[in-house]
Amino acid sequence: MTAIPVVVSPTRNRVAKEVTWAQVMQRSPGLAATMVRYVEQVALSLEASSIVAVDVSLRLFAGFLVDTDPAVTCVADIARVHVEAYKGWLADRAGRSGTSSKKTIAQRLGMLRTFFNRIYEWDYTDSPARNPVFGSDMPRLDDPLPRFLDDVTNTRLLRATAGADPFTRLVIETLSRTGLRVGELVALEPDAVFSHNNGWWLRVPVGKLHNDRNIPLHPHLKALLDDWDQLRPAASRGRWLIADGDTQLTRHRVARMLNRIAKVAGIGHVHPHQLRHTLATQAINRGMSLEAVALLLGHRSLRMTLVYARIADSTVAAQYHDVTARVEALYQATSRTVAGSRGSKVANELQHRMLGNGYCTRPAELDCQFESICEGCTFFSTNVEFRPTLQRQRDDAAAKGQQPRQKMFETMLTALDGEVS
Repeated sequence: MTAIPVVVSPTRNRVAKEVTWAQVMQRSPGLAATMVRYVEQVALSLEASSIVAVDVSLRLFAGFLVDTDPAVTCVADIARVHVEAYKGWLADRAGRSGTSSKKTIAQRLGMLRTFFNRIYEWDYTDSPARNPVFGSDMPRLDDPLPRFLDDVTNTRLLRATAGADPFTRLVIETLSRTGLRVGELVALEPDAVFSHNNGWWLRVPVGKLHNDRNIPLHPHLKALLDDWDQLRPAASRGRWLIADGDTQLTRHRVARMLNRIAKVAGIGHVHPHQLRHTLATQAINRGMSLEAVALLLGHRSLRMTLVYARIADSTVAAQYHDVTARVEALYQATSRTVAGSRGSKVANELQHRMLGNGYCTRPAELDCQFESICEGCTFFSTNVEFRPTLQRQRDDAAAKGQQPRQKMFETMLTALDGEVS
C-alpha cells in the first residue's frame, strides 16, 4: 500500500500527516466528494475558524481511511470498526506536547459525529445506515476552575502597571477593569466610549459569542483613555480605540506587554484571560449578582457565569467556618475531659443535659435542633406521674441558663398542677 504523502497543515506550525482533498480524490473519489460537499455547505453558516476545524477533522479521517482500508470507496462504506481503529490512531498521533490531548480527540470525534448526523438529516444518498460514532466515544474532559489572581497578586500587578509607559498601562488596566476578552480589546472602535445617564460607557463590538454589549467605564479608565488620546500618534487615530500606530494591536503583543509587567511585579507568568477571570471573581466575592456578572462579561447563559461562583462561594465559606468553629469547640471540650483534671470533670458535668430517661453529653458550645424535641411535639402527652422528672428537668434548665427549656417545663408543670387542683 502506498503511503499518503506528508503535508504541512495550514493551521499548524508543524508537519502533520494530513492529506489534501485532491489526494483523497485520487484514492477514493466517492468519499472525497461527499465530505467536500458537506464542508462547502457548513461553510455557508460557520465562522472561518470553525470551517478550518471541520475541514481538517474530515481530511484527517479521510486520510486515515484510504491509508488503512482501500475498500472504503464512499462514506456509506464506513463502519463501526473504522471508527474504533481511528480512535486508537488519534490517541497515538503526535501532538504539540506528546500525544494528542483529550480535548483534541473530543473535537475530532465530535465533528465527525456531527458530520454523520447531518448528512443523514440532509438525505445524502452516500451515508451509513447509522451513525458509527457514539456519544460514549467522546473522552470525558476535565473541568478545571478558571485561573485568577488573588487580591494581593492583582494589587502587585496593578502597582507595577502604574509605572509602565502610558500605552502599556492603558492596555493592561483596560483588560483588568472591564473583563474584556483580548479579541474584544483589540477590536474596540474609535467611538466605543459614549456618555449615558451621567456616566461613561464602553460599547463592546460583536465578538466570540456573536453578541455585543455596553459596559460601564470606570472614571479612572476614562481618564487614562483621555490622556492617551492626547499622547497617541496621529497614525493611530483610525479604526481602533486602543492602538499606537497604523496597525491593529495583536493578541500576542498584549500577552508580551502583560508578562513584561508581571515579571516586574514578581508574580510570574500571567495570561491576559486571567484578568477577565480575576474581575469576575472579585465581583462575585463582593456581592455582585450572577445576572449582572453575566451581562458584564457578555455570557449568553448563566451556566457560563456559574463557574466563577464555584471559585469562591461566600455562602459555602461562611458555613464552613461556622461548622469548623463548632467542631473545634468539640475537640477542645473532649481534650479537657480526657485530661482527667477535677476542673475538666466539672466542665464535663455542666455539659450534661437532663432528659427524661438519661443525659445528653453534647458540649454546650454545640447547638442542637433536636433538644427536647419530644416535649415540644404537639403529640406529646404527660401526667402527674412524671411530675418529679419534669421538675428536675426544669431545675436543670434553670441552673444552666436555658430559658426556653425552663419555660417549656414550667408550662407543663403548671398544666399538671391545674389538673390536680
